[in-house]
Amino acid sequence: MARPIVAIVGRPNVGKSTVFNRIIGDRLAIVEDKPGITRDRIYGVGEWMGTSFSVIDTGGIEIDGQDQMLRSIRMQAELAIEEADAIVFMVDAKAGMTGSDTEVAQILYRAQKPVILAVNKVDNLKRQDDIYEFYSLGFGDPIGISGAHGIGIGDLLEAVAQKLPVKEDEEYGEDTIRVALIGRPNVGKSSLVNAILGEERVIVSDQAGTTRDAIDTPFEKDGQKFVLIDTAGMRKRGKVYETTEKYSVMRAMHAIERADVVLVVINGEEGIIEQDKHIAGYAHEAGKASIFVVNKWDIVDKDDKTMQQFTQKIRDHFLFMTYAPVVFVSAKTKQRLHKLLPVVVEVSEQHAMRVQTHLLNDVVSDAVAFNPPPTDKGKRLKINYATQVSVKPPTILLFVNDPELMHFSYERYLENRIRAAFRFEGTPIRLFTRKKSDDE
Repeated sequence: MARPIVAIVGRPNVGKSTVFNRIIGDRLAIVEDKPGITRDRIYGVGEWMGTSFSVIDTGGIEIDGQDQMLRSIRMQAELAIEEADAIVFMVDAKAGMTGSDTEVAQILYRAQKPVILAVNKVDNLKRQDDIYEFYSLGFGDPIGISGAHGIGIGDLLEAVAQKLPVKEDEEYGEDTIRVALIGRPNVGKSSLVNAILGEERVIVSDQAGTTRDAIDTPFEKDGQKFVLIDTAGMRKRGKVYETTEKYSVMRAMHAIERADVVLVVINGEEGIIEQDKHIAGYAHEAGKASIFVVNKWDIVDKDDKTMQQFTQKIRDHFLFMTYAPVVFVSAKTKQRLHKLLPVVVEVSEQHAMRVQTHLLNDVVSDAVAFNPPPTDKGKRLKINYATQVSVKPPTILLFVNDPELMHFSYERYLENRIRAAFRFEGTPIRLFTRKKSDDE
């Protein structure tokens, strides 16, 4: 089930990104800082009293061109209106109310979405009186906060949680594989969807998805039920949306949240660009099974080494996703298309696989015996016990004498040994450490 979406909007320099980082800060600590992952994020996950939600920082969206501040503000607000279930409208206590604030407010009036008004930079009691002028914006009681000092963030999150809708469970059963197609514009996502469905000709129904920007298409192949979640080309968009490629990330997040398997579609003719890394990185961080699908392979000039060389380019650019298989297809000619769904089924099974505890401990024990952990200031990591605590993605908890002694490189070594033993192809693995207590 997809999380509700909260967008932070406001004119430049009101502190949107600082508050964004405050909201998702605790979560960031468990996100892997692996080579190749782009750290330029506009999306994160927040939580308050058991309510989890996705957060979009519109301050992370940049507009090309000169002197387009008003256009930028308008675009960010419009993006948020379309994507979000609730909106945090941020203003600046120090600067006071500005014409740009009023401009954003006018856009939000028409949104008919819940709006929480946050007055940032209320760093002390003297500034508390500065929030009152913002009542005139017409969004109820302003909440005074300080992103820099963490003041009032709890009050803000409480207000956000109260405004969020309760999302209903989707209709599809556990035996249905949800497949999301993501990628930057013009890589051929819609063509790929049409090719898959056109080849099978077993569409059950076309229905609007529960998320506003995705269309779900259920179908069945060889007794296996699938749902394709397509994020491409559902609505005609004005030029305002075409001016930023980061918008594709915002759209993709809806599909990623709901998917079991994510197809990261790459344009084989154009090759890999930085935006592909942005989009793939979100699928990885969301813990989804993933497959790289290189489309338009029919128009690539190639010899017997081209496919191998392109695969190596993917491995070099996506160092954090070496587990994801690569499939070369052509949506236009349906070349190799028959190979795609079997790979989807395989990685879905690996993503949901649970390993017996005694087998997992045997592999970890052998790994430690073959390559013992290095010492750190005279202390050595000791792994007492390993158990898989969840699936989708496979998540393994290691009980150790001191979690601080688990070095990143040794964690990677253990992950590689576990993969070698149980495959886990196409899915990330999460490893966490916990100090073994006396009663465990």
